[in-house]
Amino acid sequence: MSDRATSTPSEVLAFIALGANVGDAKGTVQSAIRSMAALPHTRLVRVSSLYRTAPVDADGPDFINAVLSVLTKLGVHELLSELQQLEGLAGRIRPYKNAPRTLDLDILLYGQVCLDSPTLQVPHPRMVERAFVLVPLAEIAPHLVSTTDLDKVASQTICRLSDEGDRFNPRP
Repeated sequence: MSDRATSTPSEVLAFIALGANVGDAKGTVQSAIRSMAALPHTRLVRVSSLYRTAPVDADGPDFINAVLSVLTKLGVHELLSELQQLEGLAGRIRPYKNAPRTLDLDILLYGQVCLDSPTLQVPHPRMVERAFVLVPLAEIAPHLVSTTDLDKVASQTICRLSDEGDRFNPRP
């Protein structure tokens, strides 16, 4: 791994998955999008529609999911730290693996960086297994998702929320 993954002087395009299934999940995801737009040295590029999905390998109510892209000067570990702080502010606790979540933020891609550390794997190791990642990612960056990958997750139920105000505008 190069130093650029931890200390990046130029902007890097990163893709982040958002999900929540506890409390006001929709409101939490929308608030998280606004918060990510305000991160230091980071600017929001694109935001997918909001989607409703059943939990995968987890318990609890349906999730509200989205994917966004940012241009950031934060290093990958700095970005992870910022996202974990946002999760904490939303009340995220980790009582057990795959517990219901007030907010889950995952770095899917960070430029061309490939990283496998105890705290972070980029590209996200399970992103191609999950419709709740691939479908919104394909909406905002179709060149990153193959039809083969979409076919592999076609059996997973995912529903874009209605267009009557459910497409999120980060600038209210």
